[in-house]
Amino acid sequence: MVVSEPRPEPPSAIAARRQAYWRWIEPLIASGEVRSVHARVGRGAVVLFDLPGNEALHRRLNEWADIIPAQFTLYPLLEPEAAKGFLSGQQGAPA
Repeated sequence: MVVSEPRPEPPSAIAARRQAYWRWIEPLIASGEVRSVHARVGRGAVVLFDLPGNEALHRRLNEWADIIPAQFTLYPLLEPEAAKGFLSGQQGAPA
């Protein structure tokens, strides 16, 4: 999951870039590379990517930053089944 914090610019100054961002992300949603995208109230976005690796994520974040310069915070997530499997493998482990 990636949370963006765009540079502080007047919203009207970047309206065309925000439209370009949506044109850029729509095919990624259609292909499954993006599971969901949510605009944040005020500015920024939260995107749940489903990519094969860090190199693909790096490429997508660079593309995103070329459209709307931003700081990104990344939250690596586990699928629920993977998290359950991890936890079941730790049963009986010392606390």
